[in-house]
This record gives sequence, structure tokens and C-alpha cells, in this order.
Amino acid sequence: MSESARTWGLRLLALAISVAVWYSVSLSDRESLSEITVDQAVVSYSLPRGVVVIEPVRNVRVRLRGTDKKIRQLDPSVVKLQVEIRDAAQKEVIANLGPDNVQAPSDFEVVAIDPNVIRVRLDREVTQRIPVKVGLTGEPAAGVRVGSPQALPNQVMVTGPESLISKIASISTEPVSLDGHAVDFEATVAVIPPSESLVQVVQPSRVLVQVPLEPQTAGDGGEPKDGRKERS
Repeated sequence: MSESARTWGLRLLALAISVAVWYSVSLSDRESLSEITVDQAVVSYSLPRGVVVIEPVRNVRVRLRGTDKKIRQLDPSVVKLQVEIRDAAQKEVIANLGPDNVQAPSDFEVVAIDPNVIRVRLDREVTQRIPVKVGLTGEPAAGVRVGSPQALPNQVMVTGPESLISKIASISTEPVSLDGHAVDFEATVAVIPPSESLVQVVQPSRVLVQVPLEPQTAGDGGEPKDGRKERS
């Protein structure tokens, strides 16, 4: 066999081996497509400045399609939705959810979103001062009664939807214990955040409470200045 024929034979053999290796690797990577449902895909909102969502839809179900290998490797927490709202003047928006709203690895196809339409209520975000109401617990020493406790500062700054803040008359402190106290005393306590999760205490988160204790005289049957009933 001539040198030229031998060279061409080796070249063809190398090509055949390369094709066989490529086909083998390609075949091993080739998998059938399957679907996976992410039950708690987190929904976030892109909003105009000064606008907040009331009672937001926080999670939806998303069904994705991908290869078996990719589905096994998928971390469900990376599947999220982004809803963009541009009109600050609207009080309510109907948002249609589609594949463009879904943030997921590029290897996946969005098959379905449930629900695929959500109702979004909007409100103006405001910051306002709210009076602080001192909470008390326990009993002072015998022979004294509680005067009018004061919080310093006596107001805290909160922020949140205007419609919710307008319903808040005051914000309470954590209860200050009276147990065993016979003279005026002070305590630094935390402010209890409002029950509405969308309303946040900006500042301060703690206040100084001054509690006056007055001697209880014989025949004193009145009520203390803060409206608490006299303790025997």
C-alpha cells in the first residue's frame, strides 16, 4: 500500500472515531422533555415612586418544561415573577401574567401560570407621626399608685399605605413591668409594630418610658391619672 493511501486511511479512521465519539456524547446528553410545577413562585412588583400594593398576591404556580436532567437540577426558589406597574394614578390594576413575567433559567419553557390574571390594589405611600401609648403590666409596691406614664418621644414615624395608616390611632409599647416599684422609674422598651404588615415603624423603634408612682393616701378611692383602677 502506498504512503498516500495509508495516510488517507488513517485520516478516514480518525474521522470515523471522531464521529462515533460525538454521536455517543450527543446521545448520552439527549433526554426526553418533562414538566415541573413550582407551587410557590414569588411575585414581586415594580412600582412608581410613592406607590404601594395593598394585599399583594405573593405567590403563584408556574409550570415549566425542560429536559429531565435540567429539571433534576432546578432550584425552585430561582423561579420568580416580576409585575411592572407604571401608572401611579390607578387605584386598581388587572395584570395579565405571561412568560415575559417569569424569571427562570433559559433552559426552560413556561407552560402555564396559575392564576394568570391577578388584581392589584394600589395606594399612596405616606409617612406620618403616630402617638405612642404606654403599655403597663404587673403591680407596684404596696401603698403607691400609678400616675400618668409618659413616652419620650411621644410619637413615632411610620410609613405605609395611606388607607391603613389613617386607621391607626396609636402605637403601643411593649408592657412595662410595675412589679415591686415604689418610686418613679424609667424603662427603655420597644415599640410594637402595627398589625398591618405593610405599615412599618421608621423611627424610633424604642422609646424611654417614665412612670410616676404616687403615695396612696387613706380614703383615696379615685382612679389614677392614666385611667387604671386602683390596686389594693
